[in-house]
Amino acid sequence: MITARQYTREFISRFIPYLNWLGELKNPQTIVKDCLAGLTVALVLIPQSMAYAQLANLPAYYGLYASFLPVIISALFGSSRQLQTGPVAVVSLMTAAALEPLATANPEGYLVYAAVLAFIVGIFQISLGLLRLGVLVEFLSHSVVIGFTNAAAIIIGTSQLAKLFGVTAESGNHFYETIWNVLVEASKHTHFPTLAMGIAALVIIFTLKKYAPKVPGVLTAVVITSIVSWVIGFETLGGKVVGVVPAGLPSLGIPNFDMSVALDLVSKGIVIAVIGYMEAISIAKAIAVQTRQRIDANQGLVGQGLGNIASGLSGAYPVAGSFSRSAVNIAAGAKTGFAAVFTGVLVAASLVLLYFSQYLYHLPQATLAAVIISAVINLIRIKQIKYAFRVHTHDGFIAVLTFALTLILAPHLEQSIFVGVVLSLGLFMYRTMHPHITILSRAADGELRDAGSNILKTCPNITLMRFEGPLFFASAMYFEEKVLERVAAKPDLKFIIVDAEAITEIDATGEDMLHQLSLRLAALHIEFVFARTKRQVMDVFVRTGFAGPDWSDHFYRHDESAIEFAWQNISNCEQDVCPLAKDHECPAQRLTPIKLDPSKTSQFS
Repeated sequence: MITARQYTREFISRFIPYLNWLGELKNPQTIVKDCLAGLTVALVLIPQSMAYAQLANLPAYYGLYASFLPVIISALFGSSRQLQTGPVAVVSLMTAAALEPLATANPEGYLVYAAVLAFIVGIFQISLGLLRLGVLVEFLSHSVVIGFTNAAAIIIGTSQLAKLFGVTAESGNHFYETIWNVLVEASKHTHFPTLAMGIAALVIIFTLKKYAPKVPGVLTAVVITSIVSWVIGFETLGGKVVGVVPAGLPSLGIPNFDMSVALDLVSKGIVIAVIGYMEAISIAKAIAVQTRQRIDANQGLVGQGLGNIASGLSGAYPVAGSFSRSAVNIAAGAKTGFAAVFTGVLVAASLVLLYFSQYLYHLPQATLAAVIISAVINLIRIKQIKYAFRVHTHDGFIAVLTFALTLILAPHLEQSIFVGVVLSLGLFMYRTMHPHITILSRAADGELRDAGSNILKTCPNITLMRFEGPLFFASAMYFEEKVLERVAAKPDLKFIIVDAEAITEIDATGEDMLHQLSLRLAALHIEFVFARTKRQVMDVFVRTGFAGPDWSDHFYRHDESAIEFAWQNISNCEQDVCPLAKDHECPAQRLTPIKLDPSKTSQFS
């Protein structure tokens, strides 16, 4: 029975998780560390968020709108203490892709539906979290994520070429067509002051990252290029700048929108919700290993969902957990979620201060393009795809296919993810339907090992096989086929011993198959014997009568006992040597095996 204290703890962790760390702020050292960490992250977030907003085809200052209230809310209601939420590259790209049809059909509604998309993402994430269905997100396999992320990083980086070269190109039906148009335009009409500004920003960022990593390279590049832009009159030279940023904080509210258009965005919003959450939870788990926190995936969904709702109310766009800013946060010494709260407060303060000074007016858009390119380079991890191949060929294939489809189908990014998920589930079902089956024989060291991989001889009278998976409706036919193949290959076969240790569960289809198969084998004078059967499987055998009194001597705790039972009951064996015997001499005398009563299922593991 759950005690009142346990219920209270569960209620706090689910609905007001910030109370778990709020008391730690009584320690002045904790507050100081969190404030310093929050300040450090804010210095990275302010320019980065503006760049990501442009990636989403939104005005740069919309990145700031998505960087104060969502950051605070996600920190208060999320599970990870050090996770920093806000605009991220992949979600920004997916937002642009989802809203692209509106860019021409309804340009004035583009900003509105960016906020609506944030609401859709938030509602879906909160629903999954409150219903404790976070496990459903696991259907998006790691192979799909790494394939998509690598391709998305390439798309994000190349999408900034137009801003870097200072050209305008016609958009194609596919992303690669657009990039080709950009390159053609760049070869003819490159705006060299813009290109110089972008290259200078990249040099500053990468130089400081290598030689002075403690100096905020992005902020430094933003400050220097903004000053240079103001001094040389970059805008008058034809360069594009951020321009006027509206003063003060955005007004909160739900925008007016067309429900039919919003419904068209639901499927894309769900994909963004899943991808965004996968990024956030992977970061949270990595942090948890370092800080030894307990991460609640469902609470993480609630926190991310509320953050997206807050972003929608702010008139911004979908947000997610940021790996780079979370890394900066923890490296700066953040102890609690207050660090993220302080980050959000500083961003809000910067928006208020803009009322007194439009210091971002002269910031070149080429600099923001350089910020994005420098950020997404770290997302290109081809080694992960190679590693997937080393783990399993299927995983590598899915990663490569998702990678290729993402590049080919862009800007329709959700289609590549859908294909990747369907293929992942299909291959999972195939592996589940075809578990590994091992034929065991005696090795030189006296242990029973895989006869195939160790090139061991097998007994013509006894087959010892291990079935490595659950025996249920999807795998029952495969099991039966493999047993009958063995019967056909061994004309002198008299015993089939199933090492059932890896059969963790069995359903009605599997049990019925075993029952019918045992009758067919008995008609061929072949005995069906089980060893090392799991307790939960043995319980099923006892309840159904498969392990009845007449068959009690066909179930054994160890493989050795089952083999001895077979030897005892083989008559007229013409083999002098048995590959299953430790001394390889076929036993000439009858042995007394250890018989177990199946009704006493506690004897089985």
